[in-house]
Amino acid sequence: QVQLVESGGGLVQAGGSLRVSCAASGTIGNINAMGWYRQAPGKQRELVASISISRDGSTNYADSVKGRFTISSDNAKFTVYLQMNSLKPEDTAVYYCNANIRLRGTFKFQNYWGQGTQVTVSS
Repeated sequence: QVQLVESGGGLVQAGGSLRVSCAASGTIGNINAMGWYRQAPGKQRELVASISISRDGSTNYADSVKGRFTISSDNAKFTVYLQMNSLKPEDTAVYYCNANIRLRGTFKFQNYWGQGTQVTVSS
C-alpha cells in the first residue's frame, strides 16, 4: 500500500555533513506530515525533525539538532530530506523516516515507517 524508501546514510567524520532522503510511494491520498526519527544502540527511538506537508510547511526539531539539521520536502514527489551539518559522534544512529498518510479512498491517517538508514559519525 505505502512504502517509504530511505537513502543517503553512511559514514562521515565529525564536523562533516550528510543528507538523507525518504520517498513515499503507493496509493497515497494525502500526507499530513513527514519526519525523521533516530535510534542509537541501547536507546529509545527519538524524534529528530518533522515537517507539515498538508498545511504550512512548519518544522519541528529536537533541541540536540537545532541549528545543525534542516528538514525539507518536495511535496510533488512525496519526498522529505534531512540535511545534517556539523555532525557529532552522538548523532550516530539508525535514522528512520516516518509519514502520516491517508490512503486513497480512505478517511483515516496512519503512521508508516521506513526500513532505516545507518548514519555513523567518527570522532
